[in-house]
Amino acid sequence: MGRFIQLHALTSYPPSNLNRDDLGRPKSAIVGGSLRLRVSSQALKRAWRTSGTFKAALDGNLGVRTKEMGVRVYDTLIAAGAKDKDAREWARSIAACFGKLKAEKKTAKGEDAEAGKNKDDLHIEQLAHFGPEEIAAIDALTAILCAEKRAPSSDELELLRKPYAAVDIALFGRMLAASPAFNVDAAAQVAHAITVHSAAVEDDYFTAVDDLNRGDEDRGAGHIGETGFGAGIYYLYVCINLDLLDRNLAGDTALRNRALAALVQAITQVSPSGKQNSFASRAHASCLLAERGSQQPRSLHLAYLRPEPKRNADEDMASAAIRALRDKRLSLEKMYGPSCTDWRAAVEGEYQGLLGDKAGSLDALIQFLQED
Repeated sequence: MGRFIQLHALTSYPPSNLNRDDLGRPKSAIVGGSLRLRVSSQALKRAWRTSGTFKAALDGNLGVRTKEMGVRVYDTLIAAGAKDKDAREWARSIAACFGKLKAEKKTAKGEDAEAGKNKDDLHIEQLAHFGPEEIAAIDALTAILCAEKRAPSSDELELLRKPYAAVDIALFGRMLAASPAFNVDAAAQVAHAITVHSAAVEDDYFTAVDDLNRGDEDRGAGHIGETGFGAGIYYLYVCINLDLLDRNLAGDTALRNRALAALVQAITQVSPSGKQNSFASRAHASCLLAERGSQQPRSLHLAYLRPEPKRNADEDMASAAIRALRDKRLSLEKMYGPSCTDWRAAVEGEYQGLLGDKAGSLDALIQFLQED
């Protein structure tokens, strides 16, 4: 059994469309027999790792996930004066180290001028997550090729590294199908966030007015549209394997602690980007409960199987959700024993009484998680 951190967050979002399905409507799920709004773990992880919070706290320790590294290399070579054919061949050989390439485009005689405009064959077929060490190795090799105007050798194309400096890869993992030795198991498991109560997807019918239409001939709208939205308090569960995180970061305790701080700040303060211009649905978590220990992890979603949390007289939904989280945790401990070695919570002032003297500020909670 390893060492685990378990995080339980409650965040209230106003009308929003944070994460859309294939029809453009908010994602949903049936939980406890009722419809809930949902934000996928994929949407959450992308919002966190690309956030200003992560970039500010972890500058130099984040990777890049892309299919287009070959395009980046090609553009650098062309800018340095390499011929299109050479630049394309050398860039493809570098990109191929990280995945299967798309088919090479065949050009007919006289089409050389157009060849450089089509860069599809410089793409790898699947997204690859490049660590800082690998990006530095690619840049160094590209600089040599620019200076010496030659193709890379087979030894120089050994560009794959164990990305020990990449916090986003250490937390969320990566898979390279063609090079499994360089895969990274994710140290953080992230659940889909769901509303703690039943929630409906509503429709916003809207019109847009043509500013130059004075209504002399047509008083109708310039555009008519419809978009889905919903509102609710979302429960999110995250489990972090501390031993695996340490291995993924090569035992760099200082970097691990920066990673934990950035992750907690992102979980509580970063909102998914979906439809933000339309809804401005930015929100901070009202409650974050954190547990540390070697006990078997478990989610506390059972607290919200009822379509509506039980509320006391004059109690709002947020207060009921925090109390339900507290009570379900205690209920499970009566059955299984202690769920962790110790725990803390960061809670809005008006709700702190629900969690007693273990409740405090977010900074105090982060410091608790960073203790060895």
